[in-house]
Amino acid sequence: MTAFIDRAEMARITARMLLEIKAVNFEVENPYTLASVLVSPSYIDCRELISYPAIRSTLIDFMVASVQRDAGFQAFDSVAGGETGGIPYGAWMADRMGLPMQYVRKKPKGYGKGSQVEGVLHQGQRVLLAEDMTTDGGSKIKFVEAIRAAGGVCEHTSLVFFYDIFPNTIENLAKHNITLHYLATWHDVLAEAKAGNYFDTSTLNEVEKFFADPLGWSKAHGGVGEVSR
Repeated sequence: MTAFIDRAEMARITARMLLEIKAVNFEVENPYTLASVLVSPSYIDCRELISYPAIRSTLIDFMVASVQRDAGFQAFDSVAGGETGGIPYGAWMADRMGLPMQYVRKKPKGYGKGSQVEGVLHQGQRVLLAEDMTTDGGSKIKFVEAIRAAGGVCEHTSLVFFYDIFPNTIENLAKHNITLHYLATWHDVLAEAKAGNYFDTSTLNEVEKFFADPLGWSKAHGGVGEVSR
């Protein structure tokens, strides 16, 4: 287990790893269309992390250490991964913490038992939801609701990357009694990208404008001006 290190240093190292494997993409001239239908000069692909054993091992150490520090060492009875990006993180965290695992489908299976939560889940079991990333937290709420409907107690979700550019995400999750544990945000990545000269100054400046006003930047560049829920 990696020693408990300063949050800021953990965020910086996470951001550096994302940049080193080119999981971070900044493109101003031909911006990306996100799942929310926003147009964005930034895109992150956390799924690439699973192909780098040394990096993923360190990230799991960070995720487990963060959750244990903030929620407690005996706070959970199992770990669940959300379909599909969260499943490997759920498996790795469960293994590292010595706990059973489940995974949560985006919607109930349409045949057999019609389950949405797969694996053995006991009534009242305290479940940690593991994920790779979140934008506005909407999908996390749906996964948590599925776990609760199946009899589990789920109040925490752990993930590698949190966008942290859309307002009220933390507050909205709190309304659903969900605490978000994350390693790095776009602000951490931008700071490390500047420090390491990973992109030219004009690109970084434009990306910074997007982070300051993602809805306005999207609308000004031909995209929608609100988040699609």
